[in-house]
Amino acid sequence: MYNLAIGLHIIAVIAWMAGLLYLPRLYVYHSKTAVGSETDATFQVMERRLFRGIMNPAMVAVYGLGGWLIWIDGRARGWGFLLTPWMLTKIAGIVFQTGWHHFLGRARKAFARGERRHSERFWRMTNELPFVAAIIMVLAVTTKFGG
Repeated sequence: MYNLAIGLHIIAVIAWMAGLLYLPRLYVYHSKTAVGSETDATFQVMERRLFRGIMNPAMVAVYGLGGWLIWIDGRARGWGFLLTPWMLTKIAGIVFQTGWHHFLGRARKAFARGERRHSERFWRMTNELPFVAAIIMVLAVTTKFGG
């Protein structure tokens, strides 16, 4: 069951990461459109479907499957692993990714209201933050440093 849980977790993480990386890229281009234009409406549909249809379900799956993995590991080797440096690093990354997810969701709603709270430059500069966090989390888990 452990290998199944890991495999499903990785698939969910890939789906979630795809959305976390693609949605800000949509915002780069959306921020250049005229409010109320046909292009604005098209971007709103794309962003809503990505966020609600892919990102939200993927995030829920990541949390559910991650919880399953924690339960399996906790029963097999004890719950102390939750306090190891590598796991705390991963948890910090999860908190960041979740916060970023919700930040993107609020930005989507602002775009839908016709508000452009951030510039094209802002979205370009922050687009890679989830990937940097993912690199740190993957290296923490695969090296299990300090554990």
